[in-house]
Amino acid sequence: MKNFENIKTPCYICEEELLEKNLKLLDHVQKESGAKIILALKGFAMWSTFPQVKEYLHGCTASGLHEAKLAFEKFGKEVHTYSPAYKDEDIDEIAQISDHVVFNSPSQLFKYSDRVKKINPDVSISLRINPEQSASPKDIYNPCGIYSRLGTTLANFDEEVLKHINGLNFHALCEQGADELEDVLVAFEEKFSKYFKGLKYINFGGGHHITKKGYDVEKLIKIIKDFKSKYNVEVYLEPGEAIGWETGVLVSSVLDIVHNGMDIAILDTSAEAHMPDTLAMPYRADVRDSGEALEKEFTYRFGGNTCLAGDIMGDYSFDKVLKIGDKVIFEDQIHYTFVKNTTFNGIKLPSLAIYRKDGTLEVVKEFGYEDYRNRLS
Repeated sequence: MKNFENIKTPCYICEEELLEKNLKLLDHVQKESGAKIILALKGFAMWSTFPQVKEYLHGCTASGLHEAKLAFEKFGKEVHTYSPAYKDEDIDEIAQISDHVVFNSPSQLFKYSDRVKKINPDVSISLRINPEQSASPKDIYNPCGIYSRLGTTLANFDEEVLKHINGLNFHALCEQGADELEDVLVAFEEKFSKYFKGLKYINFGGGHHITKKGYDVEKLIKIIKDFKSKYNVEVYLEPGEAIGWETGVLVSSVLDIVHNGMDIAILDTSAEAHMPDTLAMPYRADVRDSGEALEKEFTYRFGGNTCLAGDIMGDYSFDKVLKIGDKVIFEDQIHYTFVKNTTFNGIKLPSLAIYRKDGTLEVVKEFGYEDYRNRLS
């Protein structure tokens, strides 16, 4: 058990050894299936780890110009860029630095594909498809839900796009397994396989929970191999969460303990600003050495240090009384956390640190007042 008692909080700590464990598993999938796996920056964008990540993965997928620039500057391998809609002021630079540009609709593709190809003749063009099949657990994360704006449905597919594209993309999963992928592929093939001839690749998108315990990795490998053999195309996967899954923590400190019907510990972090998915998903983050409310002798409600009444992490119990200054360690806080952070209320952003394989702790980034001030005017 690592001891983070002396670290200045709040701080995210990514463990190099745990990250490498995930990367090696993903590389196993690549080698056995023949697929290429790229990092979805929307889920994990800690670029101080990119020298390690790019030893295993083929590149990054970006959701617009700024992520594409980060991938180009800091990763230096394949850059795949997708946006629900591109802005005229961004598209030229996106074309210059991207290896793949993915359009969300035929109208966007017809508007920009020739321009993109003129700027970068080597770029691959693809269209995002909505297979209208998903088992996503929450509507907010369901890209194939009713009235979704993400991807082109069969009813809106224009065969004229086939003159312009090298591949098709779909994204329909959210923290899901190989069985759900199999179901999506059935719908995708039924609707769109007649358009696969002549394509170079199909991108299976993200949401593949490959590094979660119990994921059927061998089934995923078989699905990919069978698909590649059947259609003679290259296959991409672009997970984000699976790279950062269970690779590190958010360490915070108890600032005060108040009582209002129960003991409430106020921390120097925030669910609203630093762990947004705990409120959006919602889910209850695990805290090291804790139990459910009333499971252990001393129960506390954890609240963030903002004025938002709902800035609550949940109720946790402990074997010992909590004291002001004690450290609280939230497990599995490296994915979909600092990529979504805000400075709401002017609250300080947590530092970013790497726990190296040799046992040293390196703080790679600290934030301060300037980071709050400079995003305002």
